[in-house]
Amino acid sequence: MIRFRDRAEAGQRLAEALAAEYSGREDVLVLGLPRGGIVVAAEISCRLGVPLDMVAVRKLGAPMQPELAIGAVSEGGKVLLDRDLIERLRVPEEYVESEVKRQRRILAERLRLYRGGREPVPVEGMVCILVDDGLATGSTAAAAAASLRERNPRKIVFAVPVASDQGYLRLRGMVDEIVCPQVVQDMGAVGYYYERFDPVEDEEVMELLSG
Repeated sequence: MIRFRDRAEAGQRLAEALAAEYSGREDVLVLGLPRGGIVVAAEISCRLGVPLDMVAVRKLGAPMQPELAIGAVSEGGKVLLDRDLIERLRVPEEYVESEVKRQRRILAERLRLYRGGREPVPVEGMVCILVDDGLATGSTAAAAAASLRERNPRKIVFAVPVASDQGYLRLRGMVDEIVCPQVVQDMGAVGYYYERFDPVEDEEVMELLSG
């Protein structure tokens, strides 16, 4: 099992795996998923010498288990639901509708905060390296990939330090390439694969995105 010292080290390792093909290219962008994915993405962006931006998504949390994703909503308004998990947990439809509305409101606030009035970096025709700090169910990353695909990039590469086998399989059909040094069964919490997995504050995200 690989344990990363922190998100920065995870980004460095991913950058090493990506460098040969993507370093220094003018047609490459790195796009992090807030919040933790931005820290990993910033390290990759710096080491590859390519621009950094984000794809904003919000997890839809299960009742009484907010860290368990039953779906996600993206900044483009797209909603992806894990219907199998929703049925298995017997989540009421009213709860799902309420959670979608709530997370859309939070997402709009986060976009205003993180972008500070800046427009998203254009991605049409570009190679987009989409980054998160871990992949569990895959709902959040799937929503991000679907939202990004609608903006017509030439290629989507998903880079993540650790992924569950379930999440990996889900993303494999939605992106063009996956770079992941560790795919595991019975993954548990993403933080288990880091020595330090401190919460990422909004101020750090804003600082990283502002360059």
